[in-house]
Amino acid sequence: MGMEKMSRDRKMKRTRQKKVTAVQKLYDTCREVFANCGPGVVPPPQGIELLKDILNGMTAPDVGVWPNMPYFRVKETSRFPKITYLHLSDCDKFSIGIFLLPPSGVLPLHNHPQMTVFSKLLFGTMHIKAYDWVDDGASISMPKVDSSKGEVGPVSVRMAKLKVNSAFTAPCNASILYPTDGGNMHCFTAVTACAVLDVLGPPYCDPEGRHCQYYRTHPFTCFSVDDKKLPDDKKIEDYAWLEEIDKPAGLSVVGAMYNGPKIIAK
Repeated sequence: MGMEKMSRDRKMKRTRQKKVTAVQKLYDTCREVFANCGPGVVPPPQGIELLKDILNGMTAPDVGVWPNMPYFRVKETSRFPKITYLHLSDCDKFSIGIFLLPPSGVLPLHNHPQMTVFSKLLFGTMHIKAYDWVDDGASISMPKVDSSKGEVGPVSVRMAKLKVNSAFTAPCNASILYPTDGGNMHCFTAVTACAVLDVLGPPYCDPEGRHCQYYRTHPFTCFSVDDKKLPDDKKIEDYAWLEEIDKPAGLSVVGAMYNGPKIIAK
């Protein structure tokens, strides 16, 4: 009877394990990985790898999204087709959500202050362009150089280095950016309909100074400053000046109900 009971217990354990959905496992792991983190604090390497492995194995059906959903139908012709955001979960330590971008949808260049961010492209082809600050210095005010008009300005800018400038097609592994490395400022451009599962730790929080800042890029050659010259072995095209701007006019990110497998908050 003892052996039979052990066998039943093992079967019941396997049954319970099968009932844990991929998105629930993601949530539970986020709670564990970000438990002792905060603004600017990167999770330990083993936590990073654990979350990355879970995200790498996730697919669109795991979160109930599909390329034929109505969110991907572009009805108007504009610079910024409407983007939909599905909120899955958030707390003061992390947030989980999905961005649904129709073809030609753009999330303009923006930052992730003091955050570690995991992004998993669930389907589609997306171009990602990302930058990191060259140093921790503040923005500087400089006259803009225009070949036809001479100096125009001044403009407040800060130097950044290009980290990513490539198209990605699902299935592909999750990307990770860090508070000061990995392309903390990035721009998403949908080549086809795309779904991106995002984990932010910690999430944006205006009262705590973590608001989403947008940027305009200027070629490195637009400005001329004596102490901001590149070494001879650096490529000018890998550097740019970033100017803080208001949220671009016409950009529309609209929240919608998440109808995928439910998450049980603990």
